[in-house]
Amino acid sequence: MSDTDGTTGTAAPGDGPDPFAYPRHWEADVVLSDGGTVHLRPILPSDAEVLRAFHGRLSQRTRYLRYFGPYPRIPDRDLRRFSTVDHDRRVAFVALLGDEIIAVGRYEGMPDGRSAEVAFVVEDDHQGRGLGSILLEHLAAAARECGVGRFEAEVLSDNAQMVRVFRDAGYQVSRAFDEGVLHLEFDIDPTDASVEVAHAREQAAEARSVHNLLHPTSVAVIGASTDRTKIGWTVLGNLLAADFAGPVYPVNAEHRSVRGVRAYPSVLDIPDPVDLAVVTVPAASVDEVMDGCLAKGVKTLMVVTSGFGETGPDGRGAERRLAEEARAHGMRLVGPNALGVVNLDPAVRLNATLAPTLPGAGRTGFFCQSGALGTAILADAAARGLGLSTFVSAGNRADVSGNDLLQFWQTDPNTDVVLLYLETFGNPRKFARLARRLSRTKPVVAVKSGARGVLPALAATGVAVDETSVQALFEQAGVIRVDSIAQLFDTALLLAHQPLPPGDRVAVVGNSSAIGLLAADAALGQGLTLAGDPVDVGAQAGPEVFAGAVAEALRRSDVDALVVVFVPPVAIPGTAYARALREAVAGLAEAGSKPIVSTFLAAEGIPAELAVPGPMGTPGSGSVPSYPSPERAVLALARATGYARWRSSPAGQFVRPEGIDRAGARAVVERVLDGAAGPVDLTDDQVVELLGCYGVEVLPFRVVHDAEAAVAAARELGGPVVLKTSNRAFRHRADLVGVRLDLSTDDAVRRAYADLLSVSGEDGVFVQGMAPKGFSCSIGLQDDPSFGTLVSFGLAGVVSDLLGDRAHRAVPLTDADAASLVRAPRSAPLLAGYGGREPADLGALERLVLRVAALADDLPELRAATLEPILVSAAGAFVTGGRATVGESPSRHDTGPRRLLAIRDTAQSPPGR
Repeated sequence: MSDTDGTTGTAAPGDGPDPFAYPRHWEADVVLSDGGTVHLRPILPSDAEVLRAFHGRLSQRTRYLRYFGPYPRIPDRDLRRFSTVDHDRRVAFVALLGDEIIAVGRYEGMPDGRSAEVAFVVEDDHQGRGLGSILLEHLAAAARECGVGRFEAEVLSDNAQMVRVFRDAGYQVSRAFDEGVLHLEFDIDPTDASVEVAHAREQAAEARSVHNLLHPTSVAVIGASTDRTKIGWTVLGNLLAADFAGPVYPVNAEHRSVRGVRAYPSVLDIPDPVDLAVVTVPAASVDEVMDGCLAKGVKTLMVVTSGFGETGPDGRGAERRLAEEARAHGMRLVGPNALGVVNLDPAVRLNATLAPTLPGAGRTGFFCQSGALGTAILADAAARGLGLSTFVSAGNRADVSGNDLLQFWQTDPNTDVVLLYLETFGNPRKFARLARRLSRTKPVVAVKSGARGVLPALAATGVAVDETSVQALFEQAGVIRVDSIAQLFDTALLLAHQPLPPGDRVAVVGNSSAIGLLAADAALGQGLTLAGDPVDVGAQAGPEVFAGAVAEALRRSDVDALVVVFVPPVAIPGTAYARALREAVAGLAEAGSKPIVSTFLAAEGIPAELAVPGPMGTPGSGSVPSYPSPERAVLALARATGYARWRSSPAGQFVRPEGIDRAGARAVVERVLDGAAGPVDLTDDQVVELLGCYGVEVLPFRVVHDAEAAVAAARELGGPVVLKTSNRAFRHRADLVGVRLDLSTDDAVRRAYADLLSVSGEDGVFVQGMAPKGFSCSIGLQDDPSFGTLVSFGLAGVVSDLLGDRAHRAVPLTDADAASLVRAPRSAPLLAGYGGREPADLGALERLVLRVAALADDLPELRAATLEPILVSAAGAFVTGGRATVGESPSRHDTGPRRLLAIRDTAQSPPGR
């Protein structure tokens, strides 16, 4: 687009909207395709001279491709126009690296009010980093907010990079060619393809940023110390002891060498590039160190030092500034208050931690927020024989978080199992999306602590999430949730060394009938199916007999997994049995598809006699994990079985129901909230109107104020009717005190009206047609302040309410989520024909759930809603009533253009997106 004529959308200074006032949520930190970061924000008039300098750094070819001519310098008039926009019809974003602009994207509104012309320019040194696609995403989001629905662009035919930006964005682009210029047009409403493209680019970029952290070619230890009591001594020593594959540079202004390695007075004195800087100086000195790292161009900063967010408001402010500066200058930040990072790949050999003990190399990745606990975790993994591929302890998690690691492990060829110790969620909805995708190919096992709230150290980047939300999140995403670190390792040992069970049929083999019965009872208690009685070979059986019984059980077609229990006899060493077992299993093809767990030698982990050496010297695939009790062995097996069942189930599709009037629903909400100071409860008519926009029909009703009007309404509706008091407190009681059912005659209607009048004291009564008899159910929506909206389902009634028999799923829902939701409550078999009853139309119920979920996903202002009662029978699902509350949405939705989680100071501002 050539826009140097100064005629389109020009506004004189002082005219129109304030050019300094823009929506603050348009600012964002974003990760580029090479893992670096930039800060994106709308342009301001004060950017004029920085913009002029940016233009001066562009090559002649870049200027020609952007402006369709030489355009060597920006005239003052154009400069004012380029840097002064109204953030509505004319919008421009700048990408900042430090104090310099490195890219600009803008759109100019066209006369039709619905279209805009869009263009970008990226500094030559930063082309190929994905800035064009990021600018397009953010401009499209801003344009949609401002009522623009279509972009147009004029691109020179030889500007292949810009053509590719538009072509690969996932929109339906129409093209026209005229005299060397391509004219492109496309609607900017998100499509399935555009969302998929954005998520794929986000994954690649964030994974690359973590790859840079875990695969540095050089490491500087800033604050490396000659004092053995200082953390700078420990970190440097661990790097050297691990034999890191690249150079290590101690930074110490007082000594020429530290631990026999040449030291440098500052990071700027290091003669070569620095990929990873590990900061161990006191918190008060970090700002000065930061300046040097920014000037040096360090890729990743890891702050081991404490004294930040965990100390209170002042520390949180310092932590926020640290993270903002790092991101603004292209760096990712780990910490502060971090234990460190480990990469046990033999080609990297990185141990930048304070941990004195490391496990061997393996294929399990571990993310942990707690530094102190991380030390114990690494030692425990080593003791149990669980090899790790990578380990990150992010401390206060000011920037790099568990979500970044999920992105990395998604495509990391060296990681097969993912372990998480989580105290808070920074962006729970994004976690759900990433974990659901990752769990389809690699098991994710998580311990979630923090039930009593958020620790001060994590207050700036995490928020407490309701336990119901956590459980729904994990179940829906296929995450294996465990209750303790011990259970985490129990489950990980099985997943890392044994195949997933193809079913839930378990055989028990051992040389003790008592322990065999304990294992069998534990299996039944965990919902597994016993494949026959436990096999007891007897206490005097030799190693060959014992191993033969195990092999025979594995060969059985009705066995999916095996529990081996063993008590060492007096005459023969237990190690002989272990070796016999390992050799017997190694020779069986069935052993490659059926997992084995054991209680062998009272060992915990992988005993040497049961280990199959892996390529890196640690126990590899086929090693048999041992547990100190049959209960723990069976619990690990049950969790693996549940995960295998989830993984083999259909992933489901995000289905958009037909016949939705999103604009109409939004108009209802905006009309209700106009002038409201807080949340508003919708009237019955407003609820019906809102639900109707999403194809949810409420059985017709009439509101009457005397008995004869009730009779007339009943005649109009026809057939048996129900009368309900207009008082919601009585109408929705489980004992139906405010409801009269199955009224077929005029006299019955009159008597019911009088009864309800005496109950509620109000003269308003609802007259509604009777739904076919069926089970009474309810669908609910509840917005979690940090997580998003949960959809709940359960059968109505006192017993269900008393037992809390409701299932929950997080929005957005797939068709598979909807199907599982309506079958998840313990009382759900009643809907499927339990006891010889006629099965209800569960398909109708699933479709109703998907419509309600779509309503919640489209309207974050919908804070709560209940559809109740819903009468479900073979004839369908009939909604007879509902209530809803709307208000400003507090949720952090994982929607919109790519961005890192906003850095916030909780002492000053509420949670942001």
